[in-house]
Amino acid sequence: MRKSSLRRACAALCAVSSLALAATACGGTTKEDVKNESTGAAVSAGKADPNAATKKGLTVGFLPKQVNNPYFTSADKGGEAALKELGSRYKEVGPSSATDTSGQVSYVNTLTQQQVDGIAVSAQDPGALCTALKQAMSNKIKVVTYDSDTNPGCRNAFVSQASAEDLGRTEVQLLAEQIGYKGEIAILSAAQTATNQNVWIDFMKKELADPKYKDVKLVKVAYGNDDAQQSFQQTQGLLQQYPNLKGIISPTTVGIKAAAQYLSGSKYKGKVKLTGLGTPNDMRTYVKNGTVDAFELWDPAKLGALAAQTAVALVSGQITGKEGETFKAGGTAYAIGKDGVISLGKPTVFDAKNIDQFDF
Repeated sequence: MRKSSLRRACAALCAVSSLALAATACGGTTKEDVKNESTGAAVSAGKADPNAATKKGLTVGFLPKQVNNPYFTSADKGGEAALKELGSRYKEVGPSSATDTSGQVSYVNTLTQQQVDGIAVSAQDPGALCTALKQAMSNKIKVVTYDSDTNPGCRNAFVSQASAEDLGRTEVQLLAEQIGYKGEIAILSAAQTATNQNVWIDFMKKELADPKYKDVKLVKVAYGNDDAQQSFQQTQGLLQQYPNLKGIISPTTVGIKAAAQYLSGSKYKGKVKLTGLGTPNDMRTYVKNGTVDAFELWDPAKLGALAAQTAVALVSGQITGKEGETFKAGGTAYAIGKDGVISLGKPTVFDAKNIDQFDF
């Protein structure tokens, strides 16, 4: 090759290299921006800037499992209010049936075509939405799941209702306060194989191991299989088998309602304490008639608000969804955990003083 030709080739190569470096420095795509094949997680080469300005005028699309469902109406109204406060726009789409998985996919595709800035979705099926959500992410749309997650590699972050540890431990704390930290208690669970129930129960047992519960004795874990009639019968059976029973924890909305129904019509009303996870609409009657003092669940409006705030933080570059990052939302500091999970925090306790403030 002639020296002049060689010089021209080298100059061209240097120019290409310079352009590539410039693109990377300006946030261009590198191989680290794509899916990490070894972990299945979505990886971003960009670094979070917690001090970055919050972008305004964004559009975040909310996709619940089912529109016009009171629970998701409450959650999405929370998201709408948060977006308005942040100077951005809220958009809701979704199927009318809670089992319409294909409908959710089509709505994700529509939001992608509309080029929204962020999508907050409660996934019907972890796997079914992945392809559509990855397509949205490839179009620079930030994806947040809330209430129900998809696979970690198919979204930027998941806003969880509460940690399993918080749910398990706080239910024991609630009941112990109601029985004066003394007496026999039982747990009325869903199915014996229910993973989430078993995790919560494990944390209940760990909490009970604390010396302050030395006079509280867990006598049995019963299973109502999330069936109202079976849960009703299991409650009856517990009280017959353990006449000195002081309290019941039911970490299932079906179980706690069935147990409350039995207790409210029995001689045990007001004497055997009941708590667990329930919805205000299911439990309002039993709180007001003195069957139940207090129970808990997360506040769906706060869950929706945090989903919206997370989406805006992602678009603004304040977070990328990596473990260890922190950000503020609504005046509260949140840390991103493993696999991009953000926990809303401790569940909300409902009692006679506040139950009428909620409708779900």
